[in-house]
Amino acid sequence: MSTHESPDESAALERAAATAIHQALALESDESFTVVTDDERLEIGEALYAVASEVTEQATLVRYPPGEQHGTEPPAPVAAAMADADAFLAPTTTSLSHTRARSAATDSGARGATLPGITPSVFTTGLDADYDAIAEHSRAIYEQVGDAETVRVTTPAGTDISFEVGDREWHQDTGEVSEPGTFSNLPAGEVFTSPRSADGTYVVDGTMMPHGRLDEALRFEVEDGLVTEISDDEIREQVETAAAEVGDAAYNLAELGIGTNVGVTELVGHVLLDEKAAGTIHIAIGDNASIGGETEAPIHLDGIVTEPTVYADGEEVELPEA
Repeated sequence: MSTHESPDESAALERAAATAIHQALALESDESFTVVTDDERLEIGEALYAVASEVTEQATLVRYPPGEQHGTEPPAPVAAAMADADAFLAPTTTSLSHTRARSAATDSGARGATLPGITPSVFTTGLDADYDAIAEHSRAIYEQVGDAETVRVTTPAGTDISFEVGDREWHQDTGEVSEPGTFSNLPAGEVFTSPRSADGTYVVDGTMMPHGRLDEALRFEVEDGLVTEISDDEIREQVETAAAEVGDAAYNLAELGIGTNVGVTELVGHVLLDEKAAGTIHIAIGDNASIGGETEAPIHLDGIVTEPTVYADGEEVELPEA
C-alpha cells in the first residue's frame, strides 16, 4: 500500500483492479499479462499488477515517461511488451488507444484495454459498474444505428451535424475483452464509428481536454469531413501543431460515439469517464485509423455533447438515460 493511501482507498483500488482483471479480461493462470503504465499512473498500474500476479506467474509491469499528448506512440520496448502478451491493460497519462502500438498488439492477437488519463477516483468509480447493463444498452443502440447510412445530431445548444457513415462499421465498447484480439476502453460504455464524412456544426458543452468540464461551450464547424473552424484557442493550437506534422489529417472528423454507461450519472470533467455517460454523444478530431478509419494523426480529441437528439436515416434513436 502506498504511504499516501488510506486502507479504504487501497481496498477500493484493489476492487477496481479485480473487476478489470477478472471481469473485463477474464485472465487465466496460463496466460501472460502486461501492465503498461507511466510515472504518473504507477499507483493504478501497481494495483493491476498485484491482482494479476495472484492469477498468473507471467505478469509484468512496464513503466515509461508520460507521452507528450494523446496518440503519441510509446517507446518501442513498450510496444513490443504489449504485442508479446496474451493480455494487457494500459493505465497511462496520455492515450494509447489510437496508436499503432495498440493496433499492432491487438492485430497480433493480444487482448486488452487502455485507461487513458485515469485517476484513482475515476478508476474506482468507473469500474464500479453493471457491465451486463452496459452491454445491453450498447446492443440496443447498435441495433438502431448499425445499418444507418446517415446519422444526424442536434442539440438545444446549437449542434446540427450530419455524418455519412458509408461502409464504416459501428463498434460496441462494452468492457469485455475476453477473446483474442479484442480491445476496449475502461471505464467502458459506448457505441462508436469513424464516419466517412460529416458536415455541419457541433457544440461541445460537456467535457473536453485540456479544459475538463466546460464553463463555456466550444463551437466547431465541419465541411466535407474536416473541421474548418474551432472557437477555442488552446484546442486550435493543438490541432495546428499536429497539422504542421501531418497536414489536413489533423482536422479529420474522426469519430461519432454514443454513451451507454447508465452508471455515469454526472459529468466529472474527465473525458475517459464522461464520454461513456448515457444520454450524451461525443465527437472527435484527428486519428481514426485504429477504430476503422483511414486517417493517421498524432491527436485524437474527444468533445462531449449533452442533450443530443440522434437520428439514424431520419428515425430518432432511443438513447439510454442515466
